[in-house]
Amino acid sequence: MSDSLTPSNQDYLKHIYTLSANGVPASTTDLAARLGIAPASVTGMIQRLAKAEPALLYYHKHQGVTLTEAGKRAALEIIRHHRLLETWLVQTLGYSWDKVHEEAERLEHVISEEMEARIAAALGYPVRDPHGDLIPSAELIMPDDDLTPLSALRPTQKGTIMRVHSQDASLLRHLEGLGLVPGAQVEVTSYSTYDGNLTVQNNQTVAVIGIVITSRIFVKVL
Repeated sequence: MSDSLTPSNQDYLKHIYTLSANGVPASTTDLAARLGIAPASVTGMIQRLAKAEPALLYYHKHQGVTLTEAGKRAALEIIRHHRLLETWLVQTLGYSWDKVHEEAERLEHVISEEMEARIAAALGYPVRDPHGDLIPSAELIMPDDDLTPLSALRPTQKGTIMRVHSQDASLLRHLEGLGLVPGAQVEVTSYSTYDGNLTVQNNQTVAVIGIVITSRIFVKVL
């Protein structure tokens, strides 16, 4: 399927998958914002993808967009490429986690299935990428993720950071400086009822962080 799709097609499917992951159809407005193009252009493309053979998505005017089973598999394939590439760039080529997203964006559309399989094998079949995002299996199944946002923890709860949901390079560098990276163990030492700020301690720093950041960090509660 992916061989017949253009990079633009794949980007649409990938972003629709992400935007509709909570079970709510993706709106054309949100999709346009994510892709950085005009809503009218988005509407034209999703209409074409809905009429493809097989159809890749369901679209009803003013009701948003969801993926068909074929569209979901195509989206998961490109997501798998992207996350395996990010992992390979960090583990093999020494990239930092804040510099891999754009490289993977370029490469995800062009690697072969053989190269994908070789990368996965060489890395030991990783389950998560450098940011902690789950990697779809070779069978294009997304594993379940049972994590808790750091924002939900209260003193004196502890957790291991498993995922940081951000592609913002400056934020990733900031979190790395605080030691708030996947694998780090943290303890919440105080909570502000006024603004939702948490004071978080690890073996490297003590930091006060707001809900904009804590809602993007996901932990396994200890």
